[in-house]
Amino acid sequence: MALISLFEVIGPNMVGPSSSHTAGAASMALLARSLFPGEIKKVVFTLYGSFAKTYKGHGTDRALLGGIMGFATDDLRIRDSLELAEEQGIEYEFRIGGEEEGDIHPNTADMDMEGTRGERLFVRGVSLGGGKVKIVRLNQIQVDFAGEYSTLIVSQTDMPGVVAHITKVLSEEGVNIAFMRLFREKKGANAYTIVESDEKIPAEVLNRIRENPLVSDIMLVQL
Repeated sequence: MALISLFEVIGPNMVGPSSSHTAGAASMALLARSLFPGEIKKVVFTLYGSFAKTYKGHGTDRALLGGIMGFATDDLRIRDSLELAEEQGIEYEFRIGGEEEGDIHPNTADMDMEGTRGERLFVRGVSLGGGKVKIVRLNQIQVDFAGEYSTLIVSQTDMPGVVAHITKVLSEEGVNIAFMRLFREKKGANAYTIVESDEKIPAEVLNRIRENPLVSDIMLVQL
């Protein structure tokens, strides 16, 4: 019986026998890439659970790396992503996570990214099945968002008035808030305010939010 590659049987949306390991992996990495502020020169992937056990056979490694390079789930270049990354000078490494993380979703991948100008961002993603994903950690803070809406992520110091400033700016710019949540390390420490909207968020919002001195960074994912 002739063997065929996974990438020969999946459809244009990467719907195959293991969509969580391919389409989901590519989607979470593409979402992580959209959060990164510059050009990525190096990424270390740490895989857990079933990802760690089957990542080569199911093409999870190629899907993750393809997403980091900006390839959508139906981009055929994903099947050559390992070679393309080397051609583009992107360093990559796949590691297997240990049990020290405790209770963790079986389709989890950490993406520790480094940019050409020294930028760093750590993202933990989870593939939920059927191509659905969510981000559950940014740097050292536990978060929860899926990237299914236009998403504004404000990195800030957890002090009174910052959230009020963000909502005031969004209101004045006519942004309809679908969901809004605050995630923090602890009271008064680093925090993320995550705002999801069912419409595009105007670029002017970013500069106005940055006017608050307690805001350190802003990430925006537009649909």
